[in-house]
Amino acid sequence: MAQLDYYFATISPFTYLTGERVEKIAAKHGLTVVYKPLDIMALFGRTGGVPPRDRHPSRQEYRLQELARQSKKTGLPLNLKPAHWPTNPAPSSYAIIAAQAAGGGDVGKLVNALTAACWAGEKDIAQDDVIRDCLSQAGFDPSLADSGLLSGAEAYARNLEDAVARGVFGAPFFITEDDQRFWGQDRLDDLEAHLDGRL
Repeated sequence: MAQLDYYFATISPFTYLTGERVEKIAAKHGLTVVYKPLDIMALFGRTGGVPPRDRHPSRQEYRLQELARQSKKTGLPLNLKPAHWPTNPAPSSYAIIAAQAAGGGDVGKLVNALTAACWAGEKDIAQDDVIRDCLSQAGFDPSLADSGLLSGAEAYARNLEDAVARGVFGAPFFITEDDQRFWGQDRLDDLEAHLDGRL
């Protein structure tokens, strides 16, 4: 089955605002989504990006306005200044990697549960109990939060290298099998149009 590579960061509000749309698009087109969580701060450093806190105030203000607009547009509630952001994205990313390898649950639901916990639920997604709860919600064994640490760390590092090599510079980022790249949840309509043969 053809695949759609989905690069994202669990601490990214724009990943949260992707919601379930990527899974719906993939299902419509018979694609398997390959989830590739990565270290967004390291990606910024490797590709010329600037972390939000270091951006010019005008860019920071625009980001907040855009997040509020996109929250309304998608119908997904979002706290613009969550209590536990930024936090360490690695533990939640390791859990996603372990869950994808283990199978038996819904990886898309896990990604959505973790990002929603951060951006709508005021939870610290670096904490073991939060990760375990999200794993359970998505139909996975909560022990993956522990058992996936070593393999998760290795794959997390590989995802970053893979992303840089393939031209990824932000999150969320989608790459089709014909190497068409789409950056941002606001480009999902373009992704779908491309898959439909309209773009």
